[in-house]
Amino acid sequence: MIPFHPIANLFPLIEGNAFDDLVADVGDNGLRELIVIHEGQILDGRNRYRAMVASGQMNSETGAYSSKSVLNEGFRWFGSKPEDGDDPLKWVLSKNLHRRHLSQSQRAMVAAKLVNMPHGGDRSKQHRANLHDAPEAAQMMDVSERSIKTAKKVLRDGAEELQAAVDQRTVTVSLAAQLAALPIDEQREIVALADPRAIKAAAKKWRVADQQAKKDRRTAREADLANGQAALPEKNYGIIYADPEWRFEPYDQESGMDRAADNHYPTSDLQTLMRRDIGALAADDCILFLWATVPMLIEAICCLDAWGFASIDRDGATGFLTPDKRRSRYVSHFAWDKGRIITGYWNRGKHEVLLIATRGNPVAPAQGDQLASCFTAKSPRHSAKPDIVLDWIDEQWPNTPRIELNRRGKPRKGWDAWGNEVEIDTS
Repeated sequence: MIPFHPIANLFPLIEGNAFDDLVADVGDNGLRELIVIHEGQILDGRNRYRAMVASGQMNSETGAYSSKSVLNEGFRWFGSKPEDGDDPLKWVLSKNLHRRHLSQSQRAMVAAKLVNMPHGGDRSKQHRANLHDAPEAAQMMDVSERSIKTAKKVLRDGAEELQAAVDQRTVTVSLAAQLAALPIDEQREIVALADPRAIKAAAKKWRVADQQAKKDRRTAREADLANGQAALPEKNYGIIYADPEWRFEPYDQESGMDRAADNHYPTSDLQTLMRRDIGALAADDCILFLWATVPMLIEAICCLDAWGFASIDRDGATGFLTPDKRRSRYVSHFAWDKGRIITGYWNRGKHEVLLIATRGNPVAPAQGDQLASCFTAKSPRHSAKPDIVLDWIDEQWPNTPRIELNRRGKPRKGWDAWGNEVEIDTS
């Protein structure tokens, strides 16, 4: 068999009834269009070549070249026609997109292969199309960058049979990405069901079992961590940096809990957090830095009020909420751009907020040394926060007693820490 060029392999082969029809047509009418060769491989015409072999019109052992390196009948070189141009990648993309009606899932798979393909698939220096980035591939294939990320997961973790099922429209790329989390043998068993409805049912059964397993792990971890839960320290601090274990209630408990924080660490409801006596930790003049996810902003403000860092009363005459800023108040916040798109109902979330509130009269940062209100930094792990703010706090308030609530790991130098995952040095 003549090998297929990597560029040609970006697109799925024709299978099933469609291929049988092509075999019959080739058997009756021969080739209607020449097979195109590039770098000794088939660049265009893989299906026509297979059909010719299947119909007995061509010997699969016969190469495309004569002893004089002249192509046999039925083949031509890429570039032998002016309309070919000089870029085989663009030519193949244009030809296949014009010739085929590809589903969104098939387009996403092609785009993901483009991103993974070194130098855009062309090994010659003059044709190194820069398709390593998802935005350009997304634009060329008219798909979203998110769908490319999903397809890349299928290419990375999916069995060959699962990838083929997407190419043949048996499975959508989003469903395939879910199945790619399974062991390879289980992926093959599900894909072997062939019927799309049976595959969906099997995937749903696995998803429910996986979610229950996450809940079981979370329950066991909560019980284990609770044994190390310590009481709040009896000391006053001028800086309190808090990252509470917010519990977000999704719209749909079955599907919405799949990526919930509860799967990763124990969470607490709002009443539990509000009753936590954080105010008892605060010195008379104190700054509170409070992390909150965007959907939990109102809950965070409720905690500011409960902890004594905001005073919000309902006016007896108007019934409106009214802040009293004489003793404590919200003063500002930071926005942390995570550098990646996450989930969300109303928009595709990309940031979290760090509220700043004060009580008494603490010192503000030095003029000119304020941190930019928006910053971009990657999170080292789930729910962890970047150190940029903590580093800045150390610079601005080096002599102020500082405590970090819900700290993971060892306390920072110069800080006290509280939480059920704090590593206490007992040496």
